[in-house]
Amino acid sequence: MEGAAFQWAAPDCAIGRRCSVSDSIGKAVSRPGLGAAYERLIADRAATLAQIAGLRSDFAEIVEANALVAVDDEHDPEGSSTAFERAQVASLLAQAKEHLAELDQAQERLERGDYGRCERCGEPIPTERLEARPAARTCVPCAVSRPR
Repeated sequence: MEGAAFQWAAPDCAIGRRCSVSDSIGKAVSRPGLGAAYERLIADRAATLAQIAGLRSDFAEIVEANALVAVDDEHDPEGSSTAFERAQVASLLAQAKEHLAELDQAQERLERGDYGRCERCGEPIPTERLEARPAARTCVPCAVSRPR
């Protein structure tokens, strides 16, 4: 999905107007800023896609550079650092892809009308948390109490 030309449609309340996500979830979530939330999701998604592209390029460069040298990482003095770099970039790439999926899920919640509502306790997620973490699914107390 991240490679496709995926476009999010702006919700009816888009870009700075006051809107209610849904009558079914109550007025606690009805507040200005959902248009801003949409914009934050779009900006975060664009930045994440750029990060994924950069990490893919970095990974390809590491693999290409490694293909030109000895394949025996164990006895090559540079082998362990090359393997570490490759693993590190692969891990960062996996995290970026996971974040992209979280952003897509947040967009779906916005479209469904339950964006900004904690998935665990049902209480509204504070606007400040959503500004810092647009894909947040839980309020701070639930996030802190979640077993890791």
